Amino acid sequence: MVDTHAPGGAPDKPADGPSDQDEADFGFRAVPAADKSGLVRGVFDSVAGRYDLMNDLMSGGVHRLWKAALIDWLRPRPGMHLIDVAGGTGDVAFRFRAASGGRVTVCDINVSMVRVGRDRAIDRGLPCDIDWVVGDAEALPLADATADAYTIAFGLRNVTQIDRALAEARRVLKPGGRFLCLEFSHVSLPWLQSLYDRYSFSVLPALGAMVAGDEDAYRYLAESIRRFPTQDDLLDRIGAAGLERGCYRNLSGGIAALHSAWRV
Repeated sequence: MVDTHAPGGAPDKPADGPSDQDEADFGFRAVPAADKSGLVRGVFDSVAGRYDLMNDLMSGGVHRLWKAALIDWLRPRPGMHLIDVAGGTGDVAFRFRAASGGRVTVCDINVSMVRVGRDRAIDRGLPCDIDWVVGDAEALPLADATADAYTIAFGLRNVTQIDRALAEARRVLKPGGRFLCLEFSHVSLPWLQSLYDRYSFSVLPALGAMVAGDEDAYRYLAESIRRFPTQDDLLDRIGAAGLERGCYRNLSGGIAALHSAWRV
């Protein structure tokens, strides 16, 4: 079942949300902040059915190693409750369960992505202790101090207000809970930068057109990565949200990065 309603105790959308006068980055374009979440939903509605195939093609399968690194660092255990945000197709949830983790709540703003993940779980005959929830990372439909761990993989750059999403991560974690963010980041090896740029802005949109039928969606992906905070800037913002003992690891020369912190 896909739950599109917030359970009791969850907050309403904050009253100081984006107004029509605020602006946000949508790739290299500035758009009204109130419009960004709808534009992002449109991108993922377009590619939901082939999202996982595209991940394999555009990363050469390396995204699987990055997600394995996330799970290894998390160290799942029986009884650990994970909230996986922007995890619609279930990749992180399935890996968490396979590593002996406990209950998972998958929360994604995009109904199409959640339906793909739910159907994948059914096809795999997975147990029913994965909850599928449609909700916004900036106003999670979950009660305070709900989870032992919070993960977000390749989703934080798509939110309108990163700081609000980080504050929500802290809110739903129990004291002692773990925060992990896996995200495309900024290349740390100078020799790799020009190659990566050519790939991102030439090959990636062409793959999107051929496989997913949407060149613009994958051009947005490349642009959104360039607009995302650097590894150190994100670490500072995680700390400002009240998450402590923060650190990060670069993966594949900084093409991706894993950030870790705790609610103390």
